[in-house]
Amino acid sequence: MAFIDFSSAFGCSATSIKVERSSAADAQRTGSGAGISSPVVNDASLSALEWLVVSLARRDRLSSLRTPGRMASAMGVLFGQRPNPRLADPKLEALRRLAVYAWHQGFAVPVSAVKAFVAAGYTNDHYELLLASVSKARLRRVGAR
Repeated sequence: MAFIDFSSAFGCSATSIKVERSSAADAQRTGSGAGISSPVVNDASLSALEWLVVSLARRDRLSSLRTPGRMASAMGVLFGQRPNPRLADPKLEALRRLAVYAWHQGFAVPVSAVKAFVAAGYTNDHYELLLASVSKARLRRVGAR
């Protein structure tokens, strides 16, 4: 039996990842002065299960994000159903949906997907972490060609 360490699949640890960002909005939020930007360090981490969902979303098509129409349902009756990639846990499904967009479109993620991701309980730091990890993996994949 093989062991795949998904916690390091994206070149980062699953326990804790520091995300640094610097902007005037962060400076105002932390009270370090208006207009003066100071780096803010936040802990953003995803569990091994969440990294597994991100990894598996690489193979999902954009069409897996839409609900099947009447024609697709009829074809499924005739030729057999395709496996449904949707996840039962709404939080993990929001992560999968955002990861599918990130794998296929890079940083051009629809606002509705980001809103659903944040509404599921994730933060903007998780969003930045996910996009940074996926873009790094996409660049590595393009460089390997």
